[in-house]
Amino acid sequence: MMIFGFMATPSVAEEAYSAPFWLPSGHLQTIYPAVFTAKQQVKYRRERWELDDGDFMDVDWIDNESNVVKTSDSESTPTVVLFHGLEGSSKSHYALALMANLQAKGWHGLVVHFRGCSGENNRLPRAYFAGDSADIEMALSRVKKTVGNAPVYAVGVSLGGNALLKWLGESGEHAAEIIQSAAAISAPTDLAACGEALDKGLNRLLYTPMFVNSMRPKAIEKARQFPGLLDEEKIKSARTIREFDTYVTAKLHGFKDADDYWAKNAAKPWLPYIKIPTLMLNAKNDPFIPAESLPDQSSVSDAVTLEVTEEGGHVGFISLPFPGNNNWLPQHIIHYFESLQLKSTLTGQTTDNQ
Repeated sequence: MMIFGFMATPSVAEEAYSAPFWLPSGHLQTIYPAVFTAKQQVKYRRERWELDDGDFMDVDWIDNESNVVKTSDSESTPTVVLFHGLEGSSKSHYALALMANLQAKGWHGLVVHFRGCSGENNRLPRAYFAGDSADIEMALSRVKKTVGNAPVYAVGVSLGGNALLKWLGESGEHAAEIIQSAAAISAPTDLAACGEALDKGLNRLLYTPMFVNSMRPKAIEKARQFPGLLDEEKIKSARTIREFDTYVTAKLHGFKDADDYWAKNAAKPWLPYIKIPTLMLNAKNDPFIPAESLPDQSSVSDAVTLEVTEEGGHVGFISLPFPGNNNWLPQHIIHYFESLQLKSTLTGQTTDNQ
């Protein structure tokens, strides 16, 4: 990076990702950041959104003491909205890392909990799912109404990344009325390929039981709350992502089975229609997402920047020094948004001077 003719030392955010030597596999690069690295301390302010359909969503804001978001705030401080992954929350390691880095920078930030993910099951005979673009639109529109003219950026992680990308493609130019740009991290845009991958080999031993066992109690509660909606015995017997998505996710949201759900909610077919600057960051050694299922430049619009690293795992991207930290990913995301801000400012200045 050149600054006034001198070569500047690149920040962590600008450096290409390189995994620590002590984490030589995608599995280790996925598990270690989530389980073994120290989580940043973030103080959230919870807000409950009552929805028009009678349900609710809980969102967790970060606020600096002198930096509280106010209705119709016309200041230029950006707000970053995070949509978490499958069974994630504001307590997920990537959420805490991003919010801590945003707070240190003086930006606003919030984590939108998908329905049923904030610690309390939602009210309606539905849950959340990988292609719920209507809830993405609702959440971002609500944030935009709150912050007024200030920039809004959206980040989707894993399942949340697929939902965000699908909304971006469906919305086209309309998305620019709500947000300036977006980033999708480890997004499984080919849901069928990823569902199959999670149900095979070591993945089925390491990750699938964790996800299914987390989702099962909420599904059983839903089955008892709405008799006849779901088959409780099938929920109890589910051992794979395919089975759970067939018995629960598809049933709750009007799809025939897991295959129908995966096909109709994958973001990949929508990527050519994205109209606002969007970063897609994936690692080739992500154990959840087969590398051959990742989109290439010919299958996305010119507004999409594809960044595919050799290493990083699934939402891993742990940083040096030992024993590691979770700062590379949030700083990389923020750097992407800042570079777009700078480009927009310089373009505006050039236009003004002509």
